Amino acid sequence: MREFWEETFKDNQELWGFEPSRSTVLTNDFFVEHNVKNVLIPGIGYGRNAQIFRDNGMTVSGIEISQTAIDLAHKHFGDDLTIHHGSVTEMPFDKSFYDGIYCYALIHLLDKNERKKLIRDCYNQLSDNGYMVFATVTKKAQIYAQGSCIGTDRFELFGGLKMFFYDMQTIQQEFGKAGLFEILEVNDIYPFYLIKCKKNKIEN
Repeated sequence: MREFWEETFKDNQELWGFEPSRSTVLTNDFFVEHNVKNVLIPGIGYGRNAQIFRDNGMTVSGIEISQTAIDLAHKHFGDDLTIHHGSVTEMPFDKSFYDGIYCYALIHLLDKNERKKLIRDCYNQLSDNGYMVFATVTKKAQIYAQGSCIGTDRFELFGGLKMFFYDMQTIQQEFGKAGLFEILEVNDIYPFYLIKCKKNKIEN
């Protein structure tokens, strides 16, 4: 996956522009409402979905697999944006706890064991009563069942990109013990679910 994203950012640079996604705008509003002060963004890319949180007074740290994307983020948003270079499968990268964690269009790129580890790792880095929000593709997307099937609801698409497609049942299975409390449907680049979890002193 590292090579795929490195080539993607080298070839396309700021391929999604600089406006935050619809899911990010909704998550920012949610974080503001709940007084979130520091945010971790696994898969931060070149930072386009990070700046809105910073504009609202939050401190942002990120994790990114592509050095090219990290360089672009620092170019556009400054060197004070802390980004750990590596795969989210290698979390944690620091010993910090975060009021909010936001994963955009990331978890569906992982296999089942990697998804399970990411959810656990994110949950473990939440402060008490912190929130984590995952924006992920649904089975309503037109690209569902395209390409080669490589597992239940998982397909290899264009350029070798592998994607898992969520429904309500798989969300409950994977997030149910991680403080899941709300699922929203959002029209984003594809039909997305916005999955919200809260860390209470329990589930894990």
